[in-house]
Amino acid sequence: MRTTAVAVVMVMVCMRMARADVKPQKDFSLQRFAGKWYRMGLAYDSPGFAPFRDKLKASMGVITALPSGNVNLTMWEATPLGCQVKMYHYEKTSVPGQFTYFSTRHNMVKDITVVDTNYTDYALVLKHKVFNREYTQVALYARSHSVRNNVIQKFKALALSQGFPAESILTPPPTENCPPSGTPR
Repeated sequence: MRTTAVAVVMVMVCMRMARADVKPQKDFSLQRFAGKWYRMGLAYDSPGFAPFRDKLKASMGVITALPSGNVNLTMWEATPLGCQVKMYHYEKTSVPGQFTYFSTRHNMVKDITVVDTNYTDYALVLKHKVFNREYTQVALYARSHSVRNNVIQKFKALALSQGFPAESILTPPPTENCPPSGTPR
């Protein structure tokens, strides 16, 4: 029994250390990062999200870099109510590639870190918040609906290193007509 408790504590310490060791993309360039991205992968273990895992579809977002260094993100997501558009405003921090934003849904500030990107094909992004317990999301973004297998493996490895169980790491299918055809992007 005592060995199990020690093992659990060690795993929790290692998970916290892994999160603390996540650094943003070296020499991050917001101008190169701006533009259209598709969320092609998501690792999320919130108990409230579990019933919806099999319904998740790839979503599309547009990152607009502001002169201040802040970011506006417009996301289109397919929901049971249809294609929904959401707007986010990310505040720059003193560290390039790290942002914060205020979540009106959770009434709290969340941290966003662009962990890895080559700007032309993919980006790995970590979202972290503390809300009754720590929650983290790892997302894989791509410039198109096709993602190379080695990038998917890199995304899965990052998610596993953050303590996500394999069943919470998703690569959802593309969404049809979301955003609707003719929507300015």
